Amino acid sequence: MRARRVTLADVAKVVGVSQTTVSLVLSGRGRDLRISEEVQRRVRAAATEMEYRRDRTSLGQRGTKTRTIALLSVSAAGSRLAGDVVAGARDAARRHGVTLLSGETEGDAGLERALIETVRGYAVDGIVLASAHTRTIGVPAGLTAGPAVLLNAVPREPSPLPSVLPDEVRGGRSAARVLLDAGHGEGIHVIGARPDGDDVPPGRSAAADRLTGVRRELGEAGVEVESGRSCRWWLPAHGFDATRDLLRTRRPRALICLDDRLAFGAYQALQDAGLAVPHDVSVVSFDDHPVAAWLRPGLTTVALPHHELGAKAVDLLFAEDEPHDGDRPDLGRRHYVPMPVRERDSVAPPR
Repeated sequence: MRARRVTLADVAKVVGVSQTTVSLVLSGRGRDLRISEEVQRRVRAAATEMEYRRDRTSLGQRGTKTRTIALLSVSAAGSRLAGDVVAGARDAARRHGVTLLSGETEGDAGLERALIETVRGYAVDGIVLASAHTRTIGVPAGLTAGPAVLLNAVPREPSPLPSVLPDEVRGGRSAARVLLDAGHGEGIHVIGARPDGDDVPPGRSAAADRLTGVRRELGEAGVEVESGRSCRWWLPAHGFDATRDLLRTRRPRALICLDDRLAFGAYQALQDAGLAVPHDVSVVSFDDHPVAAWLRPGLTTVALPHHELGAKAVDLLFAEDEPHDGDRPDLGRRHYVPMPVRERDSVAPPR
């Protein structure tokens, strides 16, 4: 016999709250209406455990477009990363004439499953799952039920879902090209990892791609990276320590920092050693952190295109709805977004 469908009343009874409270939490309005975090957690957990699915009949017949899409992010909504990605997705959604819903998973797998289930219950036309940094993930089962795009994430196992990623290899080439164009052909060192990339810190798979691009661009010009200093965490203090360690044995002509925060520490270590940027040592980095433009001298960096990543992910949701001849070529492909160079004043010809 067919099992009875779980209802809002069933979830409310288990949790011990009203149906209205359950509805508000599962529609993403719990925080706005000051429902406690504990109650929200219990509601989502119960809904997931009981396999509650919102009845789609109130949203129209099956297959009807609701003109809504959802972006689920592991980042806090107030962070610069999430803010810029959401802004790009929102602008693209407006171009497509749809409404963008957004939510945060806070890195919690259970909450991630609950949010996916909730937006699926509202029959959204597609979902973008966005990671804070490029990483390999196990694709949640709920994403395979309909149109979905991964942003800053690569499936661990074969998947039909497309991924939108910053073009880190070309970004590495761009960073190296800045130094080559300035005349640097020796004394180039990496701050953040060894040149072979075997020691990149956990969760920083982009570092390997950046180093690949750096080595290729320099290698084609007959130039090698002289050394690299590992940093388990990409924070200013670690960039300071790595650069100070380098200066004990080497006199660098240029530094390639794998993250702007490492560059902030490198600036301080160079200053403490009596070396000026860029007259004594050129510095180029990645990410375009807001502070990069305020350093003196301003930091030349290869930017992460957060806004463009969000927009591209939404565009792909609608591209998948378009007819294709034969097999659908976009399925399972990686779509790379260029990383622009923000040229400032931290690079000069070697002295």
